[in-house]
Amino acid sequence: MKIKLDPQQKLDVEKVLEGLESYRPRRKGWTWRKRLPEQELGAFTYSQTSPSLAEGGSLPAAKYFGGIDPQPECTITSEIASGRFEDDLRRMRMAAWHGADHIMVIRTAGQSHFDGLIEGTPEGVGGVPISRKQIRATRKALDLIEDEVGRPINLHSYVSGVAGPEVAVLFAEEGVNGAHQDPQYNVLYRNVNMVRSFVDAAEAKTLMAGAGMAQIDGAHNANATAREAWKVMPELLVQHAINCAYSEGAGMPRELICLSTVPPTAPPAPALKLDLPYAAALRDLFAGYRMRAQMNTKYMESDTREVTVTHTLNVLLSRLTSADIQSTITPDEGRNVPWHFNSVHAVNTAKQALVGLDGLREMVGIKKDGYLGSKARELKERAVLFLEEILSAGGYFEAVNAGFFVDSGCYPERNGDGISRLPEAGVGAGSAVPRDEDYFAPVCGHFGHNNLPAEAKRKACDGIEGCTLCRPEKIQYIDELDEEDNASQRLEANRPFRRELIKPEVEWAGDGIVQVTMFLPAEQRTAEAAALEIAKKMNLEEAEIIHRQVMHPAEGTLLELKGRVPFAIDPAGLVLPPEEKLLSAEEIRQDLASEEFRLVAATVGEDEHSVGLREIIDIKHGGIEGLGFKPHYLGTSVPVNKVVDAAMETGAQAILISTIITHADIHRIQMRRLHELCVEKGIRNKVILVCGGTQINDEMARECGLDAGFGRGAKGIQVATFLVQKRREMAQKG
Repeated sequence: MKIKLDPQQKLDVEKVLEGLESYRPRRKGWTWRKRLPEQELGAFTYSQTSPSLAEGGSLPAAKYFGGIDPQPECTITSEIASGRFEDDLRRMRMAAWHGADHIMVIRTAGQSHFDGLIEGTPEGVGGVPISRKQIRATRKALDLIEDEVGRPINLHSYVSGVAGPEVAVLFAEEGVNGAHQDPQYNVLYRNVNMVRSFVDAAEAKTLMAGAGMAQIDGAHNANATAREAWKVMPELLVQHAINCAYSEGAGMPRELICLSTVPPTAPPAPALKLDLPYAAALRDLFAGYRMRAQMNTKYMESDTREVTVTHTLNVLLSRLTSADIQSTITPDEGRNVPWHFNSVHAVNTAKQALVGLDGLREMVGIKKDGYLGSKARELKERAVLFLEEILSAGGYFEAVNAGFFVDSGCYPERNGDGISRLPEAGVGAGSAVPRDEDYFAPVCGHFGHNNLPAEAKRKACDGIEGCTLCRPEKIQYIDELDEEDNASQRLEANRPFRRELIKPEVEWAGDGIVQVTMFLPAEQRTAEAAALEIAKKMNLEEAEIIHRQVMHPAEGTLLELKGRVPFAIDPAGLVLPPEEKLLSAEEIRQDLASEEFRLVAATVGEDEHSVGLREIIDIKHGGIEGLGFKPHYLGTSVPVNKVVDAAMETGAQAILISTIITHADIHRIQMRRLHELCVEKGIRNKVILVCGGTQINDEMARECGLDAGFGRGAKGIQVATFLVQKRREMAQKG
């Protein structure tokens, strides 16, 4: 049965899981966005965008620009993995709705932790979809999400560890579109035997190339591992060079080889001064390869604001140089709680920055002379000398054995703290053996010597009537092996929270997690203890502080904590207020252009508060003056009778009063007085009466004889909509 997503309906995970045994990916290989040389959206012309989404969520400020949602020309990544793939499907839908088209499912742990292919596992490890069921469910859901947003979406994971070739087969069979693959990652960071890692990599890269999968390397791990990352930039260039050369040698085309480039620093270091020369050097040395601009995560703490600023600076590097894939990282990853709404925030941060910097290189250029040019040249020279030393040492294996890599010094400086691996040791040592002369494997996408028999005229698998890459019906599908810990059981357990009840969530359906931000006027240790006690009194379970920031050692601490609520809400019992329908700013302007709208405004009685009323009327604050209204502002502490007199003198069609003071019911008295005076002077049926204030609401104002009341948080567009609609209503009544 064909499933079609409705933007007003939740993704039905159970339907996605139906019929997986017969599901086949409808496309394979990586899809790049189509760059438009020029695009007009609303009042603006863009030079670095791609076609817009059919459906999607625009940035909050888009309402001021006609609701436009320009999409950058580069692919945007969202890293998603909660550990429960059935929940990840919903997270992917949210990320894609906001513009992500590269979904990476690799959080916390990777296939590199496995010594063999684990088929049929209930969850994978750390959210990695290593089982066929998880991959099929994900790719099937992404097919539906693609149709909803109107753009191809690439699924991505890891091809590494000693199970790398097997995982590559699985991915090629199931339509995974891209993966990390770098034999150096195995050697340096997972202690996989060197020979085994490079042999496996040749096989994996051949399979990936045959399936049209994009490859992202792992050189950015040197940045994350080095104690002083800004010093190892030459090494990063060398690691990129080795993997690029090896990938091409295995038959991978350049357009599928992506360098995972990470800015080495973050503020308070002078980040741009250090990162930009490196970014320029990288693109000079590796012209023709794709650039995946990865966010810097080495210096992430629990402050999401700090992380977001660093990531925005990272995107600036992409616009000053280039990026084919713009990666994003959830800004709360430093807290080890990568929640789905922060995945969306990360996507929107990248989109907002990229679109805001559209056409930057048309206006500014990178200076090849001076500091930037000389520094970029120095980095390239150091990298070339590093490669030459590797050759003189006897090659890559000997260089690793000697501890050349991930050192705290800038080449040629070394401090003796590089990672050292023995060529004959590590995971999988001694497991790579030469092939016999008559070796024959009846499979496609195979690297190296394969002695094809005469009957294999076209492909190696002709003799067995096709391998699984050519005939997917031969694939043996395994659902799940664990009768207790599996997606079906989890879906059944949280069914009420996906169908009937509402419960907060940030990781899994029905997890009940909420986040609370508070400022406590106490030093940090006292504030933390007090915050946990407050959480207890709020009946939050499993409370945990996830961010603390001292505002001043003596004056107070900002804290964020998470906890679980022990209840759910039944939406059937909710009483929803009528949906507010606002007129557009343009419709209001057109109405006022045909007939002037004058009004009188004042804070009445002995009330000196003016900020709220000025925000409603003043053009500076986005008030109704900017929509074409003609306000006559009388000031503060104005007697009600003077407000009415001013309205009669100016021919005002509306009176707006504000009152904050409420003791002795003075706010009600002032509203009633306004109504009664207008009746007394014979203008009540000619003038619209409105009151606003923090303690005012619409019901209260109408009880006092006014036409409307606006309380805390009211906006000018709400007041303007009411005034225009009320005037139309009065005109119809004559």
